[in-house]
Amino acid sequence: MNKTIKKIICLAFILLAATSSSPVLMAQSGKDRPAPRLTFDHFYNHAELTSALKQLQTAYPELMELVSIGKSYQGRDIWAAIINNKKTGPAERKPGFYIDGNVHGNEIQGTEVALYTVYYLLTKAGKLEAVDRLLSDRVFYIVPTMNPDSRDYFLHLATDSNSPRSGLAPYDDDRDGLLDEDGPDDLDGDGSITYMRKRDPKGNYRSNPDNPMIMELCLPGERGEFIFLGSEGIDNDGDGLINEDGPGGYDMNRNFGFNWQPNYVQRGSGPYPFSWPETRAIRDFIMEHPNIIGAQTFHNNGGLILRGPGARNLGDTLPADRQVYDFIGKKGEMILPGYRYIVIYKDMYTVYGGSVDFIYSLLGIFTFSNELDFEQYVGTSRAERTRTSEAEESTARRRFSPVGNPEEIIYHQLVLMGEQLVEWKPYKHPLYGDIEIGGVKKMGRRVPASFQLPETCHRNAAFCLYHADQLPRLNLEEVKVKRLDSGLFQIDVRVGNKQVTPSISALAAQKKLHRPDMIKVKGKARIISAGILTDRFRELTEPVKVRKDYFLVENGIPGFGYVDFRLLVDGSGEIDLIYDSLKGGYLEKKIGLK
Repeated sequence: MNKTIKKIICLAFILLAATSSSPVLMAQSGKDRPAPRLTFDHFYNHAELTSALKQLQTAYPELMELVSIGKSYQGRDIWAAIINNKKTGPAERKPGFYIDGNVHGNEIQGTEVALYTVYYLLTKAGKLEAVDRLLSDRVFYIVPTMNPDSRDYFLHLATDSNSPRSGLAPYDDDRDGLLDEDGPDDLDGDGSITYMRKRDPKGNYRSNPDNPMIMELCLPGERGEFIFLGSEGIDNDGDGLINEDGPGGYDMNRNFGFNWQPNYVQRGSGPYPFSWPETRAIRDFIMEHPNIIGAQTFHNNGGLILRGPGARNLGDTLPADRQVYDFIGKKGEMILPGYRYIVIYKDMYTVYGGSVDFIYSLLGIFTFSNELDFEQYVGTSRAERTRTSEAEESTARRRFSPVGNPEEIIYHQLVLMGEQLVEWKPYKHPLYGDIEIGGVKKMGRRVPASFQLPETCHRNAAFCLYHADQLPRLNLEEVKVKRLDSGLFQIDVRVGNKQVTPSISALAAQKKLHRPDMIKVKGKARIISAGILTDRFRELTEPVKVRKDYFLVENGIPGFGYVDFRLLVDGSGEIDLIYDSLKGGYLEKKIGLK
């Protein structure tokens, strides 16, 4: 082997090593073409997310289309991946399933779950029968992040685990006429906003005697050691307050145009519904795809599977729709151990102007929102924590400061080896004098550690795919043609639904939220009369209004059920019998009239 060849081989290894450090690795697809091999033990910034999505589109052009559905306030693309097997029909003729994540900037792992769902569907196509079944008669609309501005802020700049929650359009939180002028400050320069405390013998906190990292609230008769000063920061605007006007300050999940309330009722709602470019982009995208009938949004944290309503004033979900939610939600508790299926306003808190209510109540789409969780602590399992009553947990946690309770701090010390923990250290503060800074870093709360993220992604993607599989799966079960003495033809057809989701939600049928299903004929034929067979043994029929070559099916096809129809048709030769459901799919069968 000569020196030139050796140099070429050496250079090749160097290039391979350089590319392998990227979160997007190159692999070979099933058709011997380059395809990205993504890893899910880290979080993607917007540039990496964009690159990953574009590479997936290039590798799987027959299954994936990538579109920008709008721009964020700072001008970043809001990407949507449309996953559809075009060989089995156009997307608009299939039931659609929608997913989004990261509406709140600090709730980042929803993006990874959404991206993993895209990746799983594409890479398992042709390999798993369950995935092929989904891709044959469903279409997926997936928006990995609807808040790319705050996502990049959270990943790249100093912040705490709870911010920035909002988008990044400047907002006057403290109503002083200035915008975003007094946010938290990374005083110790470690890239994360933690907490400040000051020694004071009359303070209301003390160190835990078994672990000095932990601060606990003094009980009556106990001697204090510290006062708690909140998050790192200084008085940037000279008004005597600290950290009262950080970046943004509104809540995009209170800005959707159903049951919206002004800011004095629902904090963060914005000046009017859909006032932010990100929420308008999501609204327009969903409404441009009226075939969507199932949806999932991802937040954190808590380990919850949520359904609406978000507020008591909406009343409860109609019983027929509630049965669908319960069927899927309770199965979700099996897919996601430790997660609880609950109602937002009853079991958590009130939300006005949330996306869940907008998507279901105005568009008739069955919608869940998962508060993503992870095995955060050592000492007790997730199942054991679930069994602890909320009252007991609340009482126990009131004893400890936001710095962390014993389970949390021990987890960071023993499991994460202190990687996401700042031990208390002295600092000279311009207002408070000698203080100490310490606590859990931003990546140590609300988001899973790198070794936990893959399971979070897969289990929550599995829940989405289960829900998608339970969208209506319609079929023409029986078609019988009978020639009558008058020369007309009687066509009896049974349209069945193998899954739990009806082709029209009960709410959509009641409120007439979208066009009903319809039965049509094409060819040399017209429908003289038609009806729903309410008793096929006694041939009792409920008549429907016929419009020449079609009639409407106002209530659609129920889940796990069927509807029998009878048509009186004038025509001859071969005709097409069509069941056309906006959200349930499109069926067509050729029949002969002779």
